[in-house]
Amino acid sequence: MNKKQWYETLFENYAQKYDSECFTQGTIGECDFLEKELLFNKELKIIDIGCGTGRHTIELTKRGYSITGIDLSESLLQRAREKALQNGLKINFLRHDARDLPFENTFDVAIMMCEGGFPLMETDEMNFEILKNVSKSLKSTSKFIFTTLNGLFPLFHSINDFHDEGAVEGNATYDSKNFDLMTFRDHNITKVVDDNGTEKVLECNERYYVPSEITWLLKTLGFTKIEMGAAGLRSSIKGNKN
Repeated sequence: MNKKQWYETLFENYAQKYDSECFTQGTIGECDFLEKELLFNKELKIIDIGCGTGRHTIELTKRGYSITGIDLSESLLQRAREKALQNGLKINFLRHDARDLPFENTFDVAIMMCEGGFPLMETDEMNFEILKNVSKSLKSTSKFIFTTLNGLFPLFHSINDFHDEGAVEGNATYDSKNFDLMTFRDHNITKVVDDNGTEKVLECNERYYVPSEITWLLKTLGFTKIEMGAAGLRSSIKGNKN
C-alpha cells in the first residue's frame, strides 16, 4: 500500500475544523469575483476542482449556477453534502483525483480556488497532470479560473511572517523550514487540530509558481488568453480557450 501524502492525511477527519479556519472565511468575496468573471451567465456548466467542503460550490449554487464539485477527500465531501442538504440544495459532489478526471469536453468553466490540488502535488509532473485533466474536461471554448502559490512572493518576503500576521489561536499553523530556490518548493511543518481534537504535525512540500511558468504550462494545453494578478502569497489566473 502506498504511503499517504501529507495532503491526504491533512484532510482526514478535518471537515468541521476546516470550515472554521481563517483561510476559508472569504467565500462571499471570492464568489463575487467569480461571478464577475463568469459575466453572471447562469447557463454555464461549471466544475469546482478541489471543492473541499463545498464552500464555493454551495454559494454559487445558491446564486443560481449549475456546478459540480470534485475532491480527493471523502471526509470533506461528506461535509459538503451535509451542508448542501441543510441548505435544501441538490449538488453533485463526486470523489475524483484531479490528476485522473473522467470528463471530456464537458464543462464551460473550471474553477480551482485556494490551492484545490494544484500546486500541492509532490512532483511538477503531477501538478501538470491536474492542469492537463482540467483542460481535457473543458469544452473547446471555455474558461479556467484558479489560484496558485506565487513564486515571486518568497523572493521578497518571509513566508513565516505572512502566516504569523494572520495567525488565529487554535487554527492551523505553518512553519517554513526551507524555501528551495532551485525547485521553488517550500518545505514546512504544518500543525492542525482535527475534529476529534487530535493535533496532526505534517511535513509538507508545496510548489510555488512564477507567472512565466504558468503562462507556458497553460499555452501548452491550448489556452490562448491568460491573465494573472498577485495578492500576497497567491496568484489568481484566468485562462481562456477559444
